[in-house]
Amino acid sequence: MANGEVCCSTQLIDGDGAFNISGIENFIKEIKLGECGLSYAVVSIMGPQSSGKSTLLNHLFGTSFREMDAFKGRSQTTKGIWLANCAGIEPCTLVMDLEGTDGRERGEDDTAFEKQSALFALAVSDIVLINMWCHDIGREQAANKPLLKTVFQVMMRLFSPRKTTLMFVIRDKTRTPLENLEPVLREDIQKIWDSVPKPQAHKETPLSEFFNVEVVALSSYEEKEEQFKEQVANLRMKFFHSIAPGGLAGDRRGVVPASGFSFSAQEIWKVIKENKDLDLPAHKVMVATVRCEEIANEKYSSFAGNEDWQELEEAVQSAAVPGFGKKLSSILFTVLSEYDAEATYFDEGVRTAKRKQLEEKLLQLVQPAFQSVLGHIRSGSLDKFKEAFDKALDGGEGFSVAARDRAHSSMVLFDEGCEDAVIQQANWDTSKVREKLRRDIDAHIASVRAAKLSELTALYEAKLKEALAGPVEALLDGAN
Repeated sequence: MANGEVCCSTQLIDGDGAFNISGIENFIKEIKLGECGLSYAVVSIMGPQSSGKSTLLNHLFGTSFREMDAFKGRSQTTKGIWLANCAGIEPCTLVMDLEGTDGRERGEDDTAFEKQSALFALAVSDIVLINMWCHDIGREQAANKPLLKTVFQVMMRLFSPRKTTLMFVIRDKTRTPLENLEPVLREDIQKIWDSVPKPQAHKETPLSEFFNVEVVALSSYEEKEEQFKEQVANLRMKFFHSIAPGGLAGDRRGVVPASGFSFSAQEIWKVIKENKDLDLPAHKVMVATVRCEEIANEKYSSFAGNEDWQELEEAVQSAAVPGFGKKLSSILFTVLSEYDAEATYFDEGVRTAKRKQLEEKLLQLVQPAFQSVLGHIRSGSLDKFKEAFDKALDGGEGFSVAARDRAHSSMVLFDEGCEDAVIQQANWDTSKVREKLRRDIDAHIASVRAAKLSELTALYEAKLKEALAGPVEALLDGAN
């Protein structure tokens, strides 16, 4: 199932503020979000309770959020935060339905959850839809005024590098044309922005630094259903290719790769619940650190359990394996390439550092096998030298020439063996093993020389003895 064909949903955060970890993990597996890299967008909706937020999302994105039944009275239907994927929109688009603001169920005093969920939505979303009544435009006591104040205040607490798109969706538009409504709404928004207390650093910062503001208007769903559906279909088109430059979610700075979305969302909610400031660039690095570490550990385990590597490791215990370096380099290359593919969208500094650590760990694991191969190459070269040297001497070749030529041939043989065993990813020094071989060859030459000298000495002693035996005996006889 491709991530756009069927709509799935889950409650992300319940009405008591508990994060649904298993729910989001299953949801992500179901829609294969992890495969999307940076090619996904997150849309959330805020607005007064019973303002038709879920109805709008269901028509706009093909989701199936619970809607209010107008005939059963206006009680709160959405509790907490729900998450769904949009059917048939590219790139993969996730939608969050937030509990309505100004609800009777929570009461006026309980604004903490409202603020927390608004901050959460702003932290994870590329696009935030603000659902509002047409008759609230220009009104001092507008239902969405406290919500907007909250949105602007919490935005100050988000050290976010990217601009969020705030799309104001005017509901139940009357005959007044949008071009007349929009300037009044923008003026309302500006007044609220100006009235929000700002930290020193943002005293003069214009709203446009934080948000791209868009305004759309829709007819009443209950009174002009066909017109509403047509307008929603036109609005839906804006969400196609939303992450392209200039699109609704075109600012991709600070986007967390899709495979880190679940962990990122959990951590953001945790920080918000603890009432700490959210530093999104630092958060992004933290998510990258955790995810790249997880990916690196997975790859290390997958290498350690790789059958080809295990066979090589076993084979080198008893003998040098032809093509050892090439075979092992290839397995290591595959594992590191898999890491690169999975970690590619995370913070570059983090993923590079974690790759280096993974490579070092892998090389530590394979080094004993490499040393074993070198040991076999060294002992094999020494055995071949001894054999060739003895043969040359037996064939009557001069000692010095035989020693020099066969030693040279054996060192060349060793160097070729090392070249065959070398691992691309490692820069290991083989000079100590080479020196050991050289010393072993020299020691063997010295011992053969000593043996030959000893043989010659014994031989000449015997000959001398034989040569002297006759005259000495004659002299002794004469003396008698």
